[in-house]
Amino acid sequence: MNGGNGRLAGRVALITGASRGIGAAVARRFAAEGARLILLGRTTGGLEATDDAVRAAGGEAALAPFDLADFDAIDRLGGVIFERHRRLDILVANAGMLGTLTPVAHIKPAEWDKVMAVNLTANWRLIRSLDPLLRASPAGRAIFVTSAAARAPRAYWGGYAVSKAALDMLAGIYAAEVAQSTLRVNLIDPGRVRTAMRAKAYPGEAPESVPAPDEIADAFVELASEACTRHGELVQLRRAHASTSSA
Repeated sequence: MNGGNGRLAGRVALITGASRGIGAAVARRFAAEGARLILLGRTTGGLEATDDAVRAAGGEAALAPFDLADFDAIDRLGGVIFERHRRLDILVANAGMLGTLTPVAHIKPAEWDKVMAVNLTANWRLIRSLDPLLRASPAGRAIFVTSAAARAPRAYWGGYAVSKAALDMLAGIYAAEVAQSTLRVNLIDPGRVRTAMRAKAYPGEAPESVPAPDEIADAFVELASEACTRHGELVQLRRAHASTSSA
């Protein structure tokens, strides 16, 4: 552990989708850089496993186990964080759901609504709830995780792709609105990463052919650090190794 000497020492970071995959890897990496963590996720057991890894390394974390489709809980989140931590410096909006990969005409309305709720509307709700805290930070940072699916039409990826494309626009608008503040807002496209979501999307793919989440976690540290000046940018990772099947 770098503790007080890390690049994120003393800063408070909220990571959504922290129970597994990219979110869990980023949590471990942020803890190694000295951040105090708030871990949000739907799976209590997964959050506890991430928490155990963080604490075993000497880190500190608080757990927020709820579904991002619970909009009332998101609306209360900013107040809860202020009451318990008095600050929030970093938001990593990583959580997302794939939904059913099927023709758009066959998507069930309830499934479409849930994908939009988790991938898009929840992020808008997070902005509404957390904006005062992020702006109050001397070096607030918001990082939204997107996908290559947002930027090229792809058959059968309807709900996921549409929600991610809209998220790209939402993050861009937010970046434009806070441009005169100390808050920096960016998007990150992880490319091909070994996650449960990718395994669902590409069931025939050999897991060992895809980079592990820990291999990309340092890019999140760079964007979250006080030294980062990038703003309103889309950061694409592993493009040299990516294929048309990047999720």
